[in-house]
Amino acid sequence: MARAMDKPRESVMRTYLLAGALLVLLSLWPGNAPAQSEALTQAFQQGQDLHQAGRHGEAARYFEKAVELGEQEFGGEHPTVAMLLNNLATTYRAQGRYAEAESLHKRALAIVEKALGPEHPNVATGLNNLALLYRAQGRQAEAEPLYKRALAISEKALGPDHPYVAASLDNLAMLYRAQGRQAEAEPLFKRALAISEKALAPDHPYVAASLNNLAMLYYAQGRYAEAEPFYKRALAISEKTLGPDHPGVGQSLINLAGLYLAQGRQAEAEPLYKRDLAIREKALGAEHPDVGQSLNNLAMLYYAQGRYAEAEPFYKRDLAISEKALGPDHPDVGQSLNNLAGLYLAQGRQAEAEPLFKRSLAIREKALGAEHPYVGQSLGNLATLYRAQGRQAEAEPLYKRALAISEKALGPEHPGVGQNLNSLAELYRAQDRHAEAEPLYKRSLAIIEKALGPEHPNVAASLHNLAELYLAQGRQAEAEPLYKLALAIWEKALGAEHPNLATGLENYAALLEKTGRGAEAAKMKARAKAIRAKRAGENPAK
Repeated sequence: MARAMDKPRESVMRTYLLAGALLVLLSLWPGNAPAQSEALTQAFQQGQDLHQAGRHGEAARYFEKAVELGEQEFGGEHPTVAMLLNNLATTYRAQGRYAEAESLHKRALAIVEKALGPEHPNVATGLNNLALLYRAQGRQAEAEPLYKRALAISEKALGPDHPYVAASLDNLAMLYRAQGRQAEAEPLFKRALAISEKALAPDHPYVAASLNNLAMLYYAQGRYAEAEPFYKRALAISEKTLGPDHPGVGQSLINLAGLYLAQGRQAEAEPLYKRDLAIREKALGAEHPDVGQSLNNLAMLYYAQGRYAEAEPFYKRDLAISEKALGPDHPDVGQSLNNLAGLYLAQGRQAEAEPLFKRSLAIREKALGAEHPYVGQSLGNLATLYRAQGRQAEAEPLYKRALAISEKALGPEHPGVGQNLNSLAELYRAQDRHAEAEPLYKRSLAIIEKALGPEHPNVAASLHNLAELYLAQGRQAEAEPLYKLALAIWEKALGAEHPNLATGLENYAALLEKTGRGAEAAKMKARAKAIRAKRAGENPAK
């Protein structure tokens, strides 16, 4: 099902870029920054403190006051006012108030362009801020030209090796990665890392952010062995430069733990998630939204281990924090509802899952618009619930709408499109509509192979699903090589003891039994049983 799995996040880089965006307008001001009143300084600082504490509603009130004072002191067209508008817009964005944030970012950008000229570095900052908002809304096509223009301005104004150029490269590369354009993203991430290492100290936090971003790309491509040393080096830098109890260290721990979880290395992931949670609770307070993220991550781990009773209170606490800190209609609340509903579905508690999935969908449609990829995710999840309940006629139009959204928002060759094709094909297979399922499976496989490479675990899943269809049709000769290739990919990418491998072995054993090879089938079953027994020993029921 299309759940939001725990995975490495961009928030490390975003944290540093946000800090830069808030300060760059003053730091690059020609000559001395203009004097400002004590009241303005206090309003700005209180807004900053509350924003960093995750209390965005309160922060917005102080930033609104700061804008009002700034306009009184400097006039409505002064670059200092543009900085203050950007701060307020950033807080609105954190609250999910995207339309209000957009108008402020645009006004700030217009002020800076008029006051400082269209090629000033602060214009690049304004473009990056607006592009980041568009990305949050799923408006990637509108974000791309802004990121490109910001990069061109930074390179011309500051030189090709300036750290701000690295930040612009990272931003554009993150957009490409979100669009599934990994081949275009990789050289940008690598150049950003090289610039950061050259321009800054090798243990500078920006270097850690660049390492993190490149590792995320490798993670997305299933290149786990390449991602791990980058994540570890980023963690080491964060611990050294920020201290072992800094929230930035917590994010590095999350990223490394997410890699381990993807590889089935739950025993290694758990202490990292727990340490992150402890760091954030101590540094940020028990009701900060980032603490909610940490609770969600630990719940995801327990979910993956089948420790549902332990996962549920973490999901519920995450939801309570998000609702209190962000408001009941924030997109992050929609994600928290989605995750709790997914747990209920896994437990067979379908009646409890349905209203949560529906509320998540309603929140996302209202906050993000009907064509956002997250709306597609919610539709797919609700469809999966209906399918589990035998309500196939209700599931099909939801799967189709989710597919249409992903094709429009992400492009026809994005891995997310492949996932939605697979979901619809699974529905058709369950209905014995094999002729309709096959072209969807094949298109899904082609998209995922092209986007992620032939050795990605998701390619193995697509191969396995197509093999299952062929087996159901009695086409054993066509199914067998697909099973074998899927098993080989999973074993190479995830290791010899991953649960996916056990599932593949069991299903391949079914084919062997159907073709009269009982002895071989028994070997496959025994190996699958050993994998599951070892997993059960590592993750005993509690």
